[in-house]
Amino acid sequence: MWNFIKSINLIRYLMVWRVNASFVQLPRYFAIELSRTLGTLVAERLPAPMPREWRRVLDAWAGVEQEAEEPDKPTPTEAEWPLRSVLWVYPLKRGFGLGEPILWELKLIGDSADHGIFLEHILPVMEQAATTTDTRWLYHNCVWGHFDIQSVYVARGARWEPLVTEGKLDLDYRAAPTQWAEGLAFQADAERTLHQLTWLTPVDLTPIAGTKFATDVSSYPTMHRLLDALMERLTVFLPGKHNTVDQVWSMLAAEEQTELWRALERAQLTERSLERVPRYLPGRWIGTQTFTEIPASLVPYLQLAAIVHVGKQTHLGCGTFRLE
Repeated sequence: MWNFIKSINLIRYLMVWRVNASFVQLPRYFAIELSRTLGTLVAERLPAPMPREWRRVLDAWAGVEQEAEEPDKPTPTEAEWPLRSVLWVYPLKRGFGLGEPILWELKLIGDSADHGIFLEHILPVMEQAATTTDTRWLYHNCVWGHFDIQSVYVARGARWEPLVTEGKLDLDYRAAPTQWAEGLAFQADAERTLHQLTWLTPVDLTPIAGTKFATDVSSYPTMHRLLDALMERLTVFLPGKHNTVDQVWSMLAAEEQTELWRALERAQLTERSLERVPRYLPGRWIGTQTFTEIPASLVPYLQLAAIVHVGKQTHLGCGTFRLE
């Protein structure tokens, strides 16, 4: 599987924002507001006239804000940044007091997995948002204007390397788009059989026309659909702009594909505790699924799927999980 993995371009940044107000409360799904606020600030820093792809994103968010019944419950849009990315807020809590850290991860993917993009576009707008007094973003107990960027880390395999420490940027650090996988085993624990998959963020694996399991019309996230969604997802991580699902599958040897089909037949769903998420949240389902077993040959692909996120609205962090 290593040749398959090393073709994937991805840079993972872990943000540690330290609250400098007495109390802030995040919206119900903070990734929506991260996308809207930081995306707007990125777009406004671009040379005029603003590129059309950024204008379309801002127009989509403007429409969402006008239709929202409550300020912190905007219906999530399908619009994504022109920078291919994932905004994943770690599921801790919503209320934070003075000095407490807010953790979230930015993943730049595919052609956007460029450290220069982070330095030029993302870090400056985070610094702007940390001290902003712009009334567009300010509301009671909001985070905007009330945090310090304490640290930023970059993933190298399972390790997080410092890029920003106590507010100071390491200008000599260079992040490569393949270092995220260095040292990762992508294999099952031989002494432990896995049975359970718990979605950490909402997921929507609505079948995609033309993929191998498009006939699986269940609205639930089945194991067959998850694997198919992974292959569809990987089309945006590979170099170039017009990759297809068939190209991704062709990177696997025929015997490896056969082993995957056999493993899928063994991973029978025995129990599901899934709930529909409210319409003002992205995705469709969240909860836990239990299987007769999760075969070892499937585990590397599921580990990869959890890192890259699968299904719809991955820009907002949807489609990641843990295995137990």
